[in-house]
Amino acid sequence: MRDFPRSADPLRDTEEWFARHGLVYFVPEERAAVRAALTRRRALPLALLVVLLAGAAGAVLVWLSDDPGSGPALLLTIAGLAVLGYALTALRARPILAWALQRAVGSLARVLPMMSRALPLLLLFITFLFINAEVWEMTARLSAGALWLTVLLFGGIATAFLLVRLPEEVDRVDDHVDVAFLQRACRGTPLEASCARLPAGPDPGVNPESVAEEPAQREAGPAAYAEVSGIERWNLILALLIVQAVQVLMLAAGVFAFFVVFGSLVMTDVVQQSWTGLDQLHSLPWLPNVSGELIRVSLFLASFSGLYLTVSTVIDETYREQFFSSVMRELERAVGVRAVYRWLRSDPGAAPG
Repeated sequence: MRDFPRSADPLRDTEEWFARHGLVYFVPEERAAVRAALTRRRALPLALLVVLLAGAAGAVLVWLSDDPGSGPALLLTIAGLAVLGYALTALRARPILAWALQRAVGSLARVLPMMSRALPLLLLFITFLFINAEVWEMTARLSAGALWLTVLLFGGIATAFLLVRLPEEVDRVDDHVDVAFLQRACRGTPLEASCARLPAGPDPGVNPESVAEEPAQREAGPAAYAEVSGIERWNLILALLIVQAVQVLMLAAGVFAFFVVFGSLVMTDVVQQSWTGLDQLHSLPWLPNVSGELIRVSLFLASFSGLYLTVSTVIDETYREQFFSSVMRELERAVGVRAVYRWLRSDPGAAPG
């Protein structure tokens, strides 16, 4: 089934197909704009401005709240939002985010079986922490800034772990590319007709840059263009990162909701006061059984669970199969279409007439 509007220009149609599938960096014009946005001349002044404004806002918040942890937490939050805003605008990451969110939400049917497999063992372990008086006392005595900083720390460690491991997953995609792989990848895309006439290519390990520079090697075929590097490689990594992060966030949200409901049922005010060492709980007026201390404990354990799930979904083979199977097929398709697209751009006469 085709998922693209038909026109007389398969290359232009392919570029539109790239954009709809979160592969905006595969388009040369978009890639050039991203490179320009990453130059020091443009990025460095904005980064310095954000750091100064965020630092000033954090200092004011510390002064007003008398909470030392609120300053770094606000600075990191503002810096993260600024990076996100710059990525969505100047770095043209909006299509990547839209496609990844769509894939993550669409994979909810596969995430639910994953939850039934991963969460029971995790909840069994985390529940022992939840019914531990020391954990309640620790979280109750944390300031709001320190608690948010702890959540950001867990999130930062999880993101750093993914940025180290996900490139390994992406690098496997272009290891074995042949004509059958390319024809399978291009099926239902604007390049399907071009793939039907593919020549028998050489070993796919040929350097794409040298192929582009040496006219004699254009006869090599599109398999020589399969290796993905530079900004295009980061396009695949970011897409996989967002899909993974959204799925883990959904699982962590499930853990948070479980402990809020569970705690409101079994943790009486007397027990919470005894474990936190507080004279008075900060109960919500519309939910008297849900206290601020319960929310704090649930948020702390949910963020810890998110870090645990992030590591598990990458290093455990069963979890990897649940999380990566469908998305990796999409990435393989993207690599195949890109290889044929670059081949046609280097040798327009290869396109079907």
